[in-house]
Amino acid sequence: MRKTLNLRGPLLLALALTAAVVGARAEDALTLGISEGTSGGLDHAQAIAKYQGLADTIGKSIKRKVQVVFVREFDQLEEGMATGRLDLVMARPSDYPARGVAKHGYKFVVSARPDGNCLIVVRKDSPYKTLDDAKGKRWVFPETASYMTKFCTAELRDRGIVLAKENVKYVREQAAITFFLDNKFADVGGIASYSGPAKSLDKSGFRVLHKSIPQPYFPLVAGKRVSEPEVAKIQVALTAMGTAPEDVAVLKSVGVQGFDAGRQERLEQLLTWLGAK
Repeated sequence: MRKTLNLRGPLLLALALTAAVVGARAEDALTLGISEGTSGGLDHAQAIAKYQGLADTIGKSIKRKVQVVFVREFDQLEEGMATGRLDLVMARPSDYPARGVAKHGYKFVVSARPDGNCLIVVRKDSPYKTLDDAKGKRWVFPETASYMTKFCTAELRDRGIVLAKENVKYVREQAAITFFLDNKFADVGGIASYSGPAKSLDKSGFRVLHKSIPQPYFPLVAGKRVSEPEVAKIQVALTAMGTAPEDVAVLKSVGVQGFDAGRQERLEQLLTWLGAK
């Protein structure tokens, strides 16, 4: 029996998103593209609920409506920046906003606090005390194309360890890294400081062997339809967020401690650092 694909749901969603963006532009509103990377498990409705408070804070600061658009696929995120369809982009991994600035004419606005780090972790009972102790051992990292593996690779390169010369296993999910360590399939692993496994290392029986230099986390960048004076107003509004109940609610919803406007130079240098030999 011949099967027919049901495209009604995805097609309706695509049409709804297109209509939303078109409608927003008709009102001179802005679109805020949100990407949580491969670790995010949200759908579009959940993303709106999670980030609309932030969008409202941004919009209030410049007296323009800001509408959330959830971007699940990296190709769509890149295309949205290349075409300028996304007026504001807040994304992890951070190399996408960095490319927005470097290649697509976007302006840095803020990054989230705290910064992001690569954590080199081992079991609590591991005899290793320094990175030098880990040379020649069994390493485990996320898949080679992932941002955090590129991040950790650059950090280790600067510390004299070339992963291409090490015994490395690559896995799809960061949660698998602690599984490999726990079951002694690997000796040393690399994870993101903002990942799920990183939040429960001590309780899970692991410790940090090395913490990388900090890099901007979850940056917000602005496209051509957001003027320089508007960028400045957004920066003031977001960096001033504090203990007021409405601020606390927004920050908690987004999952950050606050925002920092002083990471522009580091974001601009990020791509070079990641790709340096």
